[in-house]
Amino acid sequence: MKAVNRVFDFYLDASIHVAFAIYALVHVTDITLGYGVDQHLAWFLFFGSIACYNFVKYGVEAKKYILVANRYHKNIQLVSFIALAIALYHGYFLKLEVWMGVGGLVGLTGLYAVPMLPNAKNLRSWGGLKIFIVALVWAGATVILPVLSEGGLMEKDVWIECIQRFLFVLILLIPFEIRDMAYDSPELKTLPQRYGVANTKIFGSFATLPFFFLIFMKDTISMYEAIAGGIMFLTLRALMFVTKRQQNKYFSSFWVEGISVFWWTLLFVFGRLF
Repeated sequence: MKAVNRVFDFYLDASIHVAFAIYALVHVTDITLGYGVDQHLAWFLFFGSIACYNFVKYGVEAKKYILVANRYHKNIQLVSFIALAIALYHGYFLKLEVWMGVGGLVGLTGLYAVPMLPNAKNLRSWGGLKIFIVALVWAGATVILPVLSEGGLMEKDVWIECIQRFLFVLILLIPFEIRDMAYDSPELKTLPQRYGVANTKIFGSFATLPFFFLIFMKDTISMYEAIAGGIMFLTLRALMFVTKRQQNKYFSSFWVEGISVFWWTLLFVFGRLF
């Protein structure tokens, strides 16, 4: 069991699980918008997310990331470099428009992790911005990039999907914000630090309302998308209720991040049933 636990912890620490969440959301976009999905883009985002997330988590300082002494982090570093190589292979097949979008998202991610201004270590230092930047990057990567890849138009349904995805990720990030209160610097001024845990959970609960009702503003909507959206609405509201400051080790890092896969599974199953 110890060996299994070590493998599972490495799976989480190496950002493989969060990469699956992003991969799942790309396929959610495929189902809800019906543009199709370029598998090269899907795998590019999967492997690119591993490399990118590990850089943000462990490599805020380049020297710290390159000159690694800890064996465990060396293994994560190796996985990151392999993932980056595979991502670049799939990236070779992407369109120029997609690469332009990727460039913008990578730039935003880089500003999030790398020092930008003399008086601010990075964008994370700008009070309360962290959660919104991450949600924006996820929405762009899992909605805008797939549409650009398939040559789709940035029409009304796409923008609604993008706003809905932004809200979805924003809500999922709240348990992480609450969990990390014990470790985050007060300078970050995260939502729980600024407004308290209870008010942050209330904010997340209210955010589930536009997340769900935006579905009905689309020009094209299927019955199974509405049903899956309703289940996700209840799931996210329940998540806000059960989220606590003292969390189980895997509550946020596994179960919360796995909600994206749950949404994809719902859409896939209901799509076959209806």
